[in-house]
Amino acid sequence: MTAVLWEAEADVVVVGSGVAGLTAALDAAELGMRVVVVTKDAVDAGSTGYAQGGVAVVLGDVPGDSVEAHVADTLTAGAGLSDAAAVAEILADGPAAVARLRARGAVFDSAPDGRPARTREGGHSAFRVVPAGGDATGAEVERALVAAATDRRLPLLVGHVAVDALRDGSGTVTGLAVLDDAGRPGVLRAPAVLLATGGYGQLYLSTTNPATATGDGLALALRAGATAADLEFVQFHPTVLYTGPAVGRRPLVTEAVRGEGAVLLDRAGRRFMTGVHPLADLAPRDVVAGAITRTLAATGADCVHLDATALPDFARRFPTVHAACRAAGIDPAREPIPVTPAAHYACGGVVTDLHGRTAVPGLYAAGEVARTGLHGANRLASNSLLEGLVVGARAARAVAADARTPRPAAGECLVAAPAVPLAPRGVVQQAMTVAAGIGRDAAGLAAASDRVEAAAVVGVPVDRAGVEDAALTLLAQAVLAAAGTRTESRGCHVRTDFPERDDVWQRASLELTLDAAGQPVVRTGTAVAA
Repeated sequence: MTAVLWEAEADVVVVGSGVAGLTAALDAAELGMRVVVVTKDAVDAGSTGYAQGGVAVVLGDVPGDSVEAHVADTLTAGAGLSDAAAVAEILADGPAAVARLRARGAVFDSAPDGRPARTREGGHSAFRVVPAGGDATGAEVERALVAAATDRRLPLLVGHVAVDALRDGSGTVTGLAVLDDAGRPGVLRAPAVLLATGGYGQLYLSTTNPATATGDGLALALRAGATAADLEFVQFHPTVLYTGPAVGRRPLVTEAVRGEGAVLLDRAGRRFMTGVHPLADLAPRDVVAGAITRTLAATGADCVHLDATALPDFARRFPTVHAACRAAGIDPAREPIPVTPAAHYACGGVVTDLHGRTAVPGLYAAGEVARTGLHGANRLASNSLLEGLVVGARAARAVAADARTPRPAAGECLVAAPAVPLAPRGVVQQAMTVAAGIGRDAAGLAAASDRVEAAAVVGVPVDRAGVEDAALTLLAQAVLAAAGTRTESRGCHVRTDFPERDDVWQRASLELTLDAAGQPVVRTGTAVAA
């Protein structure tokens, strides 16, 4: 039994303070539940604030557009692995979710006629992406939700990293173990824990994600007995500002820049997306990122260029991108922007139903940490904020509904400090970048797995860094196992040794759990691969 310094009680603990987490927390509070929000950093330090393009949603005021068209675009981007029913349900809930967000204070940009402004991003057949602040949509969404949480005096436990879900003898969740910034342990007792912790972009040396995106929630869910799926599908954003070799978060150059007319050029100034895809520069992200990668390999260049010099008033329309470019000494109104792909979005995650329920009683998930079936093998641009709004609200209602169902009395639960493999973060990131980026093969994936395993030592995380390193170590092995099992190329999973799509693999997503030793095991149909 591990001694804890404090304990508290709630009806639901929400882990994460991005769009999904705060939406769920606010809705749960409005349903009369006692809520505590736990976040390991500042309340606004997650990925939500970095989202640029907007919210993809059909509001009924764009002639020729429809929810059905949005569904079709999402299914096309998902490359055959999206769940059609999930796509239809989540997108149909979009207008109401955006209306609730606006009622909570979010301000979106307006067109001259007073209607919401629109832009277009890769893979969309219509101008249906609703922006805020030009290219600062995520920042506005985060601002509005944090303000609403503050106004409601929602309990926010900042500077506390979630370590593990507490469970009773039947495996039912009974609370959450946390560590504060000084490594001091605490326990939140609750019959429901809702994970909204984001993705795992920090598995790679270069990413659009902030330092918080280390996959803690997904690792916690796996250790609690949940199932994950689609982990091999890591989306690389095609256009990240290139300023030379760098490690860590890089500034995003939103797809909306291409949606407004910018084009990609190789080192000789030639457009290279024409002929690659019918939508050319506005092809789905996996197509554009792959084309850029092939162009770089063929030309020996370090970057390609995004020519936005013909766009009027770039600084007003894209203030975030403009500021990042100017800080790097680039004037996008006068010269092309150097860009490369970088790790961006985890299309897979904890398997949930459309109400955030996982296979573990009392454990819920929403947002990027969850796999609802919306994204499949590749996420359609700007569907992520919408998913967080919709599923965050649905999860809150599911928690409230489940609380009305009598549960057996919880047995005694030990607050165990788990001993887990921990590999140095630099080793993990280097191995993943080399072997599991855009373009993978069996030999590289196996070598990366061996390298991570050889570098790992078993220990008990005693602080935030240790919890994060444990999560990254586990997820590296999980992603490598899933990527090694899927012997085809589909969406943002590209196998150079299996370059063609093979519809044998379309029958189901690859599911992954942990075995008794805590090692990832991939299951496909009746076959099992470790």
